[in-house]
Amino acid sequence: MTLVWLGLAIILAFGIEAMTGFGSIVLALALGALVMDLASLVHILVPLNLLMTAPLVWKLRQHIQVSFLLRSVLPMMLVGTAVGVGLTPYVPELLSKTLFAGLIIWFAARALLQPAAVEMPSLRRHSTITAAGITHGLFASGGPLLVYALARTSLDKTQFRATLLTVWLSLNGCLTLYFIQAGELAPYRETLLWLAPCVGIGACIGNRLHHSIDQAHFSKLVFGVLLAVGLILMTNTLFSWAALSTGSGL
Repeated sequence: MTLVWLGLAIILAFGIEAMTGFGSIVLALALGALVMDLASLVHILVPLNLLMTAPLVWKLRQHIQVSFLLRSVLPMMLVGTAVGVGLTPYVPELLSKTLFAGLIIWFAARALLQPAAVEMPSLRRHSTITAAGITHGLFASGGPLLVYALARTSLDKTQFRATLLTVWLSLNGCLTLYFIQAGELAPYRETLLWLAPCVGIGACIGNRLHHSIDQAHFSKLVFGVLLAVGLILMTNTLFSWAALSTGSGL
């Protein structure tokens, strides 16, 4: 039953990423956390993400904003990810998830309420991208903050999707190599083989939907997905806090 639930969550989450350029891991984490611990989910979802992002990045390679990516995105994301990985042993998982969910809800709601907001100043954008890297290092989910930073740029929807997918391919490729080097993927080989077809199904569905959405509706969809993800994450963490309080007798 666990594999069936994870398979459905992956089809939904990876379909959304194929359509928008983000959301696969954070949404799959939020849904998968109902049946599995977070650490195991990260080790499953990060390698699976490569199966979708690699072919899509190749297909969309002409739309990748390479200069913008190398100058304004990857350096901050890589620094932030390294910081996040270093902080992981010292930040309680439940606290980090709660703060992360709150940030997502605030950013998404603010963007939906102010759809005509101007482009984010460079310093603020760079700080937000670095924060996205930290959350990616903590639990492989820097998408929402990075989306908030990039959605207010001049990128059209195809450039936006292609550039985001390249970021995830780069970062998750590094994380997967780290997991392999540390011998941390061995316990999940069978699970990865069972779930791999779900990635393909989700990617095909999402890629078809991407071409049927216009630019105006795309922006609303991006922030709408962000808000939904944030609310799901916050609901999960509130239930976890309640269970913790009950278990401790508070």
